[in-house]
Amino acid sequence: MADGTAAIANHLDAERPVLIAGPTASGKSALALEIAQTAGGRVINADALQVYDDWRILTARPTYKDETRAPHALYGHVPGDRPYSVGDWLRDLAPLLDGPRPIIVGGTGLYFTALTEGLADIPPTSAETRQTADARIRTEGAEALLAELDPPTAARIDRQNPMRIQRAWEVLTATGRGLAAWQDETGPPLLPLEDTQAIVLSADRDWLADRIVRRFDLMMQAGLLDEARRNQPGWHPALPSAKAIGAAELMAHLAGENDAETLRERITVLSRQYAKRQRSWFRARMRDWQWHACH
Repeated sequence: MADGTAAIANHLDAERPVLIAGPTASGKSALALEIAQTAGGRVINADALQVYDDWRILTARPTYKDETRAPHALYGHVPGDRPYSVGDWLRDLAPLLDGPRPIIVGGTGLYFTALTEGLADIPPTSAETRQTADARIRTEGAEALLAELDPPTAARIDRQNPMRIQRAWEVLTATGRGLAAWQDETGPPLLPLEDTQAIVLSADRDWLADRIVRRFDLMMQAGLLDEARRNQPGWHPALPSAKAIGAAELMAHLAGENDAETLRERITVLSRQYAKRQRSWFRARMRDWQWHACH
């Protein structure tokens, strides 16, 4: 996508903040780096899993080499055992908006929505509530928690995303009010959409599927299994960073529960499913952004 990234970068205002959203493996990081190198700015992460320090390769964080080519921020700055919310991300991001021109890139649609539309000031939930939710997800599945949500939240939430279901259940349990009610009291945005240059990379399904397979092979060449082995001693499926696509499958592989081909197939399938959910979010929530086709 080199020619495409250069074309997009050359048509941007060099002063205004840039937002770049897109599905996994669509070339977002390459575009952000191209913009930073050609027009200046700092690349800032907007991916909920790239914030963790224990899965650089698996979550496709920028390489050490790329991080030397332009300033980067909010990558790998959170321990893998620490919960990290969209509110935490906004608090970490706020002071960076006053520095070099921000180029905010990632695949977590909720981060961008909170940034440009505002975020409800929801009280934090307790560790005990989260532990209860984790246990119920493991034993009963997300459907059990979904069934207990208030109707407005249940109608609004992404029903295919267990993380969102769990978060909504925790808020309702801890505060007695549904997540939808809190969201309806949203304050002003940190960075209004009209003050940015907001880009969505739109990827053809087959083109993206091929990219996902090739990226997995490159991850393996880059030392993905070694990264998994380093994480193995403290591994637990309830860790916040354990939600990284493919983390559980890698641990099963190291335990001898699947072979290399099964590992490859399973992670690429999960990545395609994740990309589908991302594209659905972008289509529903980012109609006013600039859409650019990947090819």
